[in-house]
Amino acid sequence: MQLVQIAQHAEDLERAAAFYRLLLDAEPTALFDPPGLLFFDLDGVRLLLDRNAPSSLIYLRVDNVHEAIERLGADIHVVTRPHLIFTHEDDVLGPADHEEWQAFIRDSEGNLLGLIAFQPR
Repeated sequence: MQLVQIAQHAEDLERAAAFYRLLLDAEPTALFDPPGLLFFDLDGVRLLLDRNAPSSLIYLRVDNVHEAIERLGADIHVVTRPHLIFTHEDDVLGPADHEEWQAFIRDSEGNLLGLIAFQPR
């Protein structure tokens, strides 16, 4: 079984497109409006921004949580500043000998997003 798509609520598709374009450093792959569907590709998994979808808590892997927040600019709503979660001793939940850093932000639509980075020890 493989994850194919994640849906996230987006009231304003233009505003959401601008936010996710900056966060993901990627262009949308498709827009269908009406009915109000915007897609991004996350390495083969579709991120669907949809006016009718519920809000979801999505965790996105970034290279560096500090830099990702900086790139989003001063207006970004940071819920939880970047912090070390734990160090991976083995490959069960992440790459061995790496620290896992997380931060939580609100996207342009008010959805909570987790940002995760794996940094070598």
